[in-house]
Amino acid sequence: MIQDKTSFSKNGYLMLLVLLALTAFDFALLTQAKGLFFGVTLIGALILALCFIGFYMVQPNQGKVMTLFGAYAGTDKTPGLRWTIPFYLRKSISLRVRNFESSRLKVNDKAGNPIEIATVVVWSVEDTAEALFEVDDYESFVTIQSEAALRTLATCYPYDQYQKDEVALRSHGQQISASLREEIQERLKKAGIQVHEARISHLAYAPEIANAMLQRQQAAAIIAARSKIVDGAVGMVEMALDKLTENGVVELDEERKATMVSNLLVVLCGDKNAQPVINAGTLY
Repeated sequence: MIQDKTSFSKNGYLMLLVLLALTAFDFALLTQAKGLFFGVTLIGALILALCFIGFYMVQPNQGKVMTLFGAYAGTDKTPGLRWTIPFYLRKSISLRVRNFESSRLKVNDKAGNPIEIATVVVWSVEDTAEALFEVDDYESFVTIQSEAALRTLATCYPYDQYQKDEVALRSHGQQISASLREEIQERLKKAGIQVHEARISHLAYAPEIANAMLQRQQAAAIIAARSKIVDGAVGMVEMALDKLTENGVVELDEERKATMVSNLLVVLCGDKNAQPVINAGTLY
């Protein structure tokens, strides 16, 4: 495996002054040289001209990956004008933070329900050597592996939380994002990529089951609401009976208590306003 390392390079501004001075000196000698000395001076001028090819510019958050006759020679990440051996081949690579949004994938969740899901991944190149030499196209590698990781994650969790302590895609966003980031990072580490963040950007049931699942969610919400109402109504009835007995307002036998409980539960649990009925007679 190729590891990232620092290449040989020098400050370009300093080298420019040195080469200009040597060029001026060599040109002065060249105008006065004769015979064999002229040939030597001319060769020196050609070497100086070749040295000027070694200049290059490094932008902020950019790296220059250098190779020499097919061998990796290192990476220069120092911004500004730089100089290196003219025979080095130099290729620029961005170290800036980037992001991409995957396409909407249609997969089955853990419960087998078809869903649509997409993600946004924030990433950057950490190891330039691995990014360029371990994979053929690191940008395409990031896209394909991120979508593959998203598919894998979606099959491990249900869309909705059906059990109390169950982790679901819709209800546990932070935990799902952390798991997704770890899954993508594990796949991309061989390409020298650092994943900074991964979040689900789109999550929905597939169109063919969307209406049915919406009705299911509505039914579950109604049941949960009714359960809360019944619990509250039973507590209010118990409190009313205890208060009547404690304050001695009225003495109720078991049959009257049952009737009172029935009437109170109908009033408290009904989804419409109660219509009062005045009973002028007795229960017997």
